[in-house]
Amino acid sequence: MRPGFRAAMTWLHDWTGILTGWVLLAIVLSGTLSVFRSEINVWMRPELAGRTADPVRATIAAIDWLHDHAPRSPAWYLTAANPRAPFTWAVWQQPDGPFVQHALDPASGAPDTIRDTLGGEFFYRFHFELQIPYPFGRLVAAVAAMALVLALVTGIVAHRRFFADFFTFRPHKGQRSWLDAHNLLGVTVLPFHLVIAFSGAVTLASLLLPWGILSAYRGAPAQFQDALSPAMAARPATGTPGTLAPMEPILHEAARRFGPDGIGQIYVYNPGDAAATLIAIGGNGRHVGFDSHVLRFDGTTGRILADYREHRPMISTFATLYGLHVARFAPPLTRWLYFVCGLLLAAVIASGLRLRTLRRRRQGKSTEAVERLNAGMIAGIPVAFAGYFLANRLLPATLPDRAGHEVQAVFTLWGLMLVLAAALPSATGWRVLSVLAMLALGGVAGFSAPWLNGIDQGAAIVAILLAAGFGYAASRRPAPGGRAR
Repeated sequence: MRPGFRAAMTWLHDWTGILTGWVLLAIVLSGTLSVFRSEINVWMRPELAGRTADPVRATIAAIDWLHDHAPRSPAWYLTAANPRAPFTWAVWQQPDGPFVQHALDPASGAPDTIRDTLGGEFFYRFHFELQIPYPFGRLVAAVAAMALVLALVTGIVAHRRFFADFFTFRPHKGQRSWLDAHNLLGVTVLPFHLVIAFSGAVTLASLLLPWGILSAYRGAPAQFQDALSPAMAARPATGTPGTLAPMEPILHEAARRFGPDGIGQIYVYNPGDAAATLIAIGGNGRHVGFDSHVLRFDGTTGRILADYREHRPMISTFATLYGLHVARFAPPLTRWLYFVCGLLLAAVIASGLRLRTLRRRRQGKSTEAVERLNAGMIAGIPVAFAGYFLANRLLPATLPDRAGHEVQAVFTLWGLMLVLAAALPSATGWRVLSVLAMLALGGVAGFSAPWLNGIDQGAAIVAILLAAGFGYAASRRPAPGGRAR
């Protein structure tokens, strides 16, 4: 391979990481936590600890409650209870536009007995929306996903000793150690990182390349959605009042047809109209592909309008890539592997950001400002995310807009960490923020200390290990030039 080509790939690899590294770090860490989205949902709702729920009965209770409390909503979107999450997650649109979302009690169907929190949904949504209004957050995430694919591919080309890197680590060598760590972490689970990056980019590709859809469907995205998922289309409202059919026969029929997959989601369109439509989507716990079996019912009569299974090759390929990315099919061991590999990808990004500043310092260039921001992001994001869990336990259970205050705690802490990092010399900032991350994660472990069930145990173990890692980082004394003694 020509030296000039490798040098170009190295340059592209470095600058891709520099320009998108901080955003990618936040995306990867939140996506890693999303692997245990359901478990986080339960951890942040201790009222549900030890409970189980029948998905059909819980869904009926939720629909009854929505019938009484959101009768004029144009649509109800329900995620059925399952063994990992014994509650119904409901999202509905108010007549004036805003969406409301709550966890509903599996017995009563009401949200009153469960604390108001987004739980793991916050990390899931932040992973691809970054708490930025649609479509701008998703567009940023799409660009970052493409940048990650580019960084991984150019990294493969840039490293001459690709496989040798797997067996090379020289500690206590300053920049050399950081480069060895970066290479070792990158090579260890490279296939996983490539699949996750590519599948993430594909799922958001229509935001980056919308022209084919706009041309084929003449700027009518609703027609594209109907073509993409034919059975999901709802009938237009007639304006004539209607009453929903009894839900129990409909849901039992759906459960029978879905078989071992079970009911995954229920959508009710125009619930108070004569043209009400109920969509039942099969669960995705036993296969990689996503949303492959869909039933459509007439909401007022209960008659089946469509029993649809997706077999189109391109759509099935997309569903498989999306399924690989979100890992809803994954059994516990596979989810842990996803989680560990996600942390390794975050470590690759963080070590790359650190390595760049060390290189520029050796070249005699000023890196203090970037070093401070690195500390605010690399150590500040874990503090902010840990603060989300702590706010869940510290805020009063009946606080109005409690979920909003939990999310606000994340960005308030994150901002404070960036301000603190900017105010301190970089070496001091790294140590102070590492100590704060250790304490915050230790607090999360403390709230999981009752060891009531596997969820608390898993949360405590992960928090303790991460706290120990930040404690070790805080104990390292940087020498001049960035070499650790």
